[in-house]
Amino acid sequence: MSDTPAVDPSVVEQVAAQLQGQGIQAVHIGIFDIDSRFRVKRVSTEKFLKLLAGGYEFCKVLYNWDVAEVPYGQGDWADVPAPIDPGTGRLFPFAEGEAVFIAEFAGDVGKLAPRNLLKQQLAKAADLGFNVTAGFEYEYFILDETPASVRQKDYSGLTSWQPGNHTYSMVPAMEHDFFAGLEATLTPLGIGLDAIHTEQGPGCIETPLKPAEGLIAADNAALFKTFTKAYCERNGLMATFMAKWSNETNGQSGHTHVSLQAEDGGQVFHDPDAPDGLSQTLRHFVGGLVSLLPETLAMCSHTMNAYRRMVPGIWAPITATWGVQNRTSAVRVITGSPGATRVEFRVPAADANPHMVLAQCLGAGLWGIENRVDPGDPAVGEATLDNIPDDKRLPRDLAEAASRLDGSERARALFGDAFVDWFAFSRRHEADMFRRHVADLDRRRYLDVY
Repeated sequence: MSDTPAVDPSVVEQVAAQLQGQGIQAVHIGIFDIDSRFRVKRVSTEKFLKLLAGGYEFCKVLYNWDVAEVPYGQGDWADVPAPIDPGTGRLFPFAEGEAVFIAEFAGDVGKLAPRNLLKQQLAKAADLGFNVTAGFEYEYFILDETPASVRQKDYSGLTSWQPGNHTYSMVPAMEHDFFAGLEATLTPLGIGLDAIHTEQGPGCIETPLKPAEGLIAADNAALFKTFTKAYCERNGLMATFMAKWSNETNGQSGHTHVSLQAEDGGQVFHDPDAPDGLSQTLRHFVGGLVSLLPETLAMCSHTMNAYRRMVPGIWAPITATWGVQNRTSAVRVITGSPGATRVEFRVPAADANPHMVLAQCLGAGLWGIENRVDPGDPAVGEATLDNIPDDKRLPRDLAEAASRLDGSERARALFGDAFVDWFAFSRRHEADMFRRHVADLDRRRYLDVY
């Protein structure tokens, strides 16, 4: 394991002392895959410390597995360096004396990792004199099902946890023990919940997470989805962050809030001398994000299903637009107080990888700042295709989005040829899997006609 980047021995000693003080006897070492699923190995604390000091390796097939764990592409599927991040330790919520740590690929495979992409963009922000704060909010459905029961029902006729849910109802209060248990599960992981409330659709819940420093915020978001699903399953239920799971419901969003601060903590996005309170830095950040969105959409809408929600009339943006407090635009600028002025990136669905979403948002936004990109006038009213120019239209499906990303010189400059080549290839594979499949709708429309 000599190729694995070394960890300072003093850091290893600090981690060892911390684990000993907490009585940790086992550690779950996890790597987030492209779909932000947490791929975990459980080891003893003794072995964990050896791996932390001497190097950890993981099979690189992780980046050639699709969501059904079908390999695509070619390779030797060898184990490659995946160093453990010593600062990511968290308590495991389901057993005493256990902890969770995050690892990430290094070397050539590491160039494909969304978490590394995000770290690069955070480093760039720091070079420009900015600190990054981010917060994710997720909509998800809770079903009165289990992974076993949905398979037994062949994924049809599924029962919602709360068939009569309505937006902002009293369900979280009435189900106090359930939601208190969820919060108690997430607290040892260091994940703070800003709120819990019902959303539109039977069994739909929205949970905004408390804002945090950029990398921690994305780690929190990915772990939130992982452990929310685990908590529900332990309670005989199933949580799904699928972008649109039912024809009868709206899609599920993963809105991402981002703000920049100066190194001294001062606000960057607010300008008290501007008539609308918006700084030029914010405008340029928004300009970059909006300008590059049609080319980088695949990074925040990376499943075929994500595009099922991106249609008129169901609250998901379909144009590369921005607006002040406008929930129909792709980028919503939120004002109210200087400290709360921020950008809300409203395009990502709940199934998106939070590390990649934030990397995309920061990469485009910082590019906009560096190049002083004018965002144009904000959208007024509903930002639909009826009143928005064609060049603001977002790709309509994953195949189109993958092609736009593949051909984007600006995306390649920001995220590297290795990532763009691989990710575009992986998205084409995902689209091709759907092209081969004959759906029920195909038969209903065509079988007895032709």
